[in-house]
Amino acid sequence: MYSIDWDKIFSRKPSGDPGSISPGGQGSHVPGKKRGWLPVVSRTVWALGVTSLLTDVSSEMIASILPMYLVLQLGMSPLAFGVVDGIYQGAAALVRVAGGVLSDRWRRPKEVAAAGYGLSAACRLLILAAGSAWGTIAAIVAVDRIGKGIRTAPRDALISQSTPKAELATAFGVHRALDAAGAMLGPVVAFVLLATMPGAFDLVFISSFGVAIMGLAAIALFVPGTNPATAPAGTQAASLTTVLRLLGETHFRRLLVAGTLLGLATISDSFLFLSLQKRIASGVTAFPLFYVATSLVTSMFAVSCGRLADRIGRRPVLIGGYVSLAALYVTLGLSGLGGWPLAAAVVGLLGIYYAATDGVLTAMVAAVLPASSCGSGLAVFATATNIARLLASVAFGYLWSRAGTGPATFTYLTVLVLVLAVSAILLQPPPSNANRSSGT
Repeated sequence: MYSIDWDKIFSRKPSGDPGSISPGGQGSHVPGKKRGWLPVVSRTVWALGVTSLLTDVSSEMIASILPMYLVLQLGMSPLAFGVVDGIYQGAAALVRVAGGVLSDRWRRPKEVAAAGYGLSAACRLLILAAGSAWGTIAAIVAVDRIGKGIRTAPRDALISQSTPKAELATAFGVHRALDAAGAMLGPVVAFVLLATMPGAFDLVFISSFGVAIMGLAAIALFVPGTNPATAPAGTQAASLTTVLRLLGETHFRRLLVAGTLLGLATISDSFLFLSLQKRIASGVTAFPLFYVATSLVTSMFAVSCGRLADRIGRRPVLIGGYVSLAALYVTLGLSGLGGWPLAAAVVGLLGIYYAATDGVLTAMVAAVLPASSCGSGLAVFATATNIARLLASVAFGYLWSRAGTGPATFTYLTVLVLVLAVSAILLQPPPSNANRSSGT
């Protein structure tokens, strides 16, 4: 796939092949060089951040109106919509490992990631063309989520490969900040379009497709490709056997166990916001604003949390993020706050939790993975933690229906405190590699 060689354009001598896979993950920028208020990350990270921003604007434009479009506009039954929504939430997990393995096996993470972005972009128009056939719509939604599953691990591997290990949390923080900004802007754009032209769902779908194409162009033009011939001699092609071998690596396995346990103690955003809506008795129309505000807070703090993690260590920042989540549980389930002060506290704590954990935890995993299987390892980790969150959501729904929101939230608070104590031990840096650049 064609890409622009920015090092030649700016007459800079690169620190190595910008697309090569190297154990140190050196990118095209000079570590330690300051650029004012902008974080120091490679051009690849910025380009992938812009790709994610535009793609999230596109996808959230659709996600924010899909319930109204399918149920109110097309008259889809609640059961049919439940099937579509379940596919939307779970289909990506089915192919995430395959995407990571293929990108490592072919040593072309850019091309695999771009294919995933392209699939999702095409689905924007296909949903509109499907009419009211909910079976066809469900299949298109599945393809869209498969595209997401394919691209996630190769994209994170590209970030890891273009960044020194000591600066991974900053790089992932920049990416997650831009990603969250897109998640915030998408529903706003959809709202403005529908407010200007009520019922013009076709305009939202077409606009979403146009934004997705711009995101695809960003990765195609501005992210350097990988030359498989530059792989070190003797490097074995990735396979499912390679994935199983990763589970035998002590540091990766400890991170995987810790991430899975923490996922099992995490209440989903939907349940948190439903509990919040019940507490403050807000109108239904205000519900999407909780997501927008959370993405705004995440975008504001993700870079700062990443920089702090690279400076003082990733483990304390990650633990601090989950302490913020525990404070959220206390605020929502046990505090006497009410009204919009409660809403502001919940949204603020949730946004800080995401800013301090999402990119930081990914950086910790990327730092301990061998370069030749980085995509595979990141995919396995993301799949395990997402399945844990899915199980946690089902369990919380059961507890809510049986005992109410208060007891259910208190139960998860107790579990989170116990899991956090165990995870703090699992996440301790190895004695032989305890400096901050080790990824912990």
